[in-house]
Amino acid sequence: MEASSSGSDGKPITHQPEGREHCQGRHLETQISIRLDAQKRDVDFSEILNAIQEIAKDVNIFFDELEGIASPSKDDESLLHHGNLTSTSEDTSRFEAVGEGVPEKNKTSGLYFRDGKCRIDYLLVYRKSNPQNEKREVFERNIRAEGLQMEKESSLSNSDIIFVKLHAPWEVLGKYAELMNVRMPFRPFNPFNAGAPCILVPCCFLNGHFFENNGKSRRSRRKIYYLHRRYKFLNRIEKQLSRFRGWLPRKPMRLDKERLPDLEENDCYTAPFSQQRIHHFIIHNKDTFFNNATRSRIVHHILQRVKYEEGKNKIGLNRLLTNGSYEAAFPLHEGGYRSKKSIRTHGAENHRHLLYECWASWGAWYKYQPLDLVRRYFGEKIGLYFAWLGWYTGMLFPAAFVGLFVFLYGVATLNHCQVSKEVCQATEIIMCPICDKYCPFMRLSDSCVYAKVTHLFDNGATVFFAVFMAVWATVFLEFWKRRRAVIAYDWDLIDWEEEEEEIRPQFEAKYSKKERMNPISGKPEPYQAFADKCSRIIVSASGIFFMICVVIAAVFGIVIYRVVTVSTFAAFKWALIRNNSQVATTGTAVCINFCIIMLLNVLYEKVALFLTNLEQPRTESEWENSFTLKMFLFQFVNLNSSTFYIAFFLGRFTGHPGAYLRLINRWRLEECHPSGCLIDLCMQMGIIMVLKQTWNNFMELGYPLIQNWWTRRRLRQEHGSLRKASFPQWEKDYNLQPMNAYGLFDEYLEMILQFGFTTIFVAAFPLAPLLALLNNIIEIRLDAYKFVTQWRRPLASRAKDIGIWYGILEGIGILSVITNAFVIAVTSDFIPRLVYAYKYGPCAGQGEAGQKCMVGYVNASLSVFLVYDFEHRSEPSSNGSEFSGTPLKYCRYRDYRDPPHAPVPYGYTLQFWHVLAARLAFIIVFEHLVFCIKHLISYLIPDLPKDLRDRMRREKYLIQEMMYEAELERLQKERKERKKNGKSYHNEWP
Repeated sequence: MEASSSGSDGKPITHQPEGREHCQGRHLETQISIRLDAQKRDVDFSEILNAIQEIAKDVNIFFDELEGIASPSKDDESLLHHGNLTSTSEDTSRFEAVGEGVPEKNKTSGLYFRDGKCRIDYLLVYRKSNPQNEKREVFERNIRAEGLQMEKESSLSNSDIIFVKLHAPWEVLGKYAELMNVRMPFRPFNPFNAGAPCILVPCCFLNGHFFENNGKSRRSRRKIYYLHRRYKFLNRIEKQLSRFRGWLPRKPMRLDKERLPDLEENDCYTAPFSQQRIHHFIIHNKDTFFNNATRSRIVHHILQRVKYEEGKNKIGLNRLLTNGSYEAAFPLHEGGYRSKKSIRTHGAENHRHLLYECWASWGAWYKYQPLDLVRRYFGEKIGLYFAWLGWYTGMLFPAAFVGLFVFLYGVATLNHCQVSKEVCQATEIIMCPICDKYCPFMRLSDSCVYAKVTHLFDNGATVFFAVFMAVWATVFLEFWKRRRAVIAYDWDLIDWEEEEEEIRPQFEAKYSKKERMNPISGKPEPYQAFADKCSRIIVSASGIFFMICVVIAAVFGIVIYRVVTVSTFAAFKWALIRNNSQVATTGTAVCINFCIIMLLNVLYEKVALFLTNLEQPRTESEWENSFTLKMFLFQFVNLNSSTFYIAFFLGRFTGHPGAYLRLINRWRLEECHPSGCLIDLCMQMGIIMVLKQTWNNFMELGYPLIQNWWTRRRLRQEHGSLRKASFPQWEKDYNLQPMNAYGLFDEYLEMILQFGFTTIFVAAFPLAPLLALLNNIIEIRLDAYKFVTQWRRPLASRAKDIGIWYGILEGIGILSVITNAFVIAVTSDFIPRLVYAYKYGPCAGQGEAGQKCMVGYVNASLSVFLVYDFEHRSEPSSNGSEFSGTPLKYCRYRDYRDPPHAPVPYGYTLQFWHVLAARLAFIIVFEHLVFCIKHLISYLIPDLPKDLRDRMRREKYLIQEMMYEAELERLQKERKERKKNGKSYHNEWP
């Protein structure tokens, strides 16, 4: 049962069993539906009205008795514990309630002006020694002219640093909130008591049926506008499922809402703020009507449009930060993130403390993220990043499970694999050396371990897993679009459009002499000629091509290293390295490749910055998209070039014994291990993926931790620990690390590259999704800890989606289909085994491909070479007499070639052409089949959920109805007042 009453001050007081306040606009649809349904059924509406008013009267009488203990409604602090009265984040009404001592805390908390009343909405930092005094004075004078209040404070640790504290009063906030179309909670019209807020009734009359509203379900508090009829069969299934769920833990991954404060925002109706219709908005306290993130965004909007010099282009805070007039600009955190008191017993001191305990704490690693609170504190752009990261991590669970199943299937069938059995039993088969001179002859059975390891990744389930991952990537993207639509609706981003962006200062400085009229604003602005733009893009594209050539050159260097060192390791003194020369070569090459990747990344960032600035993008978003695309191309090619070489080129163009292909007619190209090249690809992916993720996590968290620790150590040495603890909040925040210059670019780039690793070569490494899942579980908490504790509070920016990254994800999904098709067809032995089983094996012509059909496959896949035909420079130092006591006459190698005594020695056999045709056919069939499945799934899954589309239409209808009723009531009141005053007008409406 939920009910509400009106307090003595006229404000609605809502009581719920959990002790949380309830949004007054939640059941607008209930009352409008009652009126509409009554009209449809020709029922006397006045009778229904009287009955419901009697019920509401009884409910109001009951809750009037509880009015003394009901907590007052709050806007900004609805997520905090009711009994927690801290100065860092409580509203003015709560300060007045607890006495005179609280404003003194405000003065020392570092979140307010010296008077303890005006909250700091934004902070500017500059140095007195900076010569740009005149620009700052003009800028600050214009800030005050805009209505912002300002207060300056010198730093306690450095007298040269000055903090400029800014506060936006109610009039300024209301003015710019209307200009920025900030959506705020809207008070719906009550058809039963015109002009009063809607009351809650014990039951809702919807679609001709009564539904009990007991207040226990969270969905009853959401934006639910009507309920569908449920069939008896579905109700029975739901009852059975509820009984089954009764035996399981109750939602262990959800945050504990009984011990912790409610983490969800009240989902009221919202509308763009309007000062003319201010009486329609739910305003309990003007000081907290706009939350801190919204206030800082409004102040930032003002600062971006204030002039600092005479001239049409001398405007905006960004330019002052660029020329060094100000050293930093940021909003403040809401206080400390730690507390001596337990959050479970005393509640959270502020939103930052609450985020630390329920989101950034390692103890909450298995819990869902409080996205509404993240969005409320950091803004929609950062909230969308964590929503995407959480969705991606959640979608990795089925992929990791299936990949682990494929690996375990390989483990379970290892002892039944006919190919690995034949390799382990082939003690009489002598393989040719894999390098010149120093590499000896070896038995095929010596590669038994590698054959078994290869089977773990290359088995009958590999093709299924490749198809599954291609479909998974499509499902992930399609369902993310649906998830994004729901989030955009809940966060009021559906109708939000980005503002007309400002022109970059560099663009204005470069093209200030040429101007043309902006078709949107109607004002003259700098203009870049088409020829100049094309020439710059061509130069930039040439630079990108050159850097890709640098990557290819680096890969070529790694290839030469592998070719040279395989002979060196083969002649090594240690038997362990000498007997595993190829594995040692691959391992060291991967580590060296990783070091080269990290070094080139530093170079790429500088080159990408240079090329992007060379293009002279017009706006910041254009600059960001151009820089993002370049950095992704550089990093993707840099990270995956060696992997592509191992997957598709290693051992494919080596020639054959006696006629090896060589680099610069000197170095013999590297061959695959006798068990295949897949083990090299697995090692490359495993080592790069683990090392890259470990290094990224260290740099993301370790670097800020070390920097902040060093700053705290310096302050302790200079001022002592007690003095440091008394620093105000602006001083503490200034000593934190600023957010990356490129915003969320590094975070997105890391995850996108990981997504590429997870999908592109997943057929060769089924454990990639599992490694990605384990990393992301840690990544979410690392990023949360970094945002909450190590970084200054970023500006709460708005965004509708993840931007250009979604298009990159779609491109990776398409590329993954092609690469997996080639990995299965070219890199693995799946196709040669199928050809042998159906065409050349014991079951040829019978339509079977079981393990018994693979008998003799190893011998059929090896060709014979006459040792006498070796080239002089590739002739091994040993003659192979250690195997049989006499010099070897023949050795074997992996290929489909005729024997040396055939009419055409070492020519390709018919089996080679059958395998080649089967590989090409598989690639074509696999790609077309998977692409058809992907497009079918994309077509069948709508971008917008049906229930969300209906809710949006319903909300639009209800808001129109509400506005009509509100205006009608206002006009009726005006008409009555005119009649009272004796004034009458003709042709009045209505």
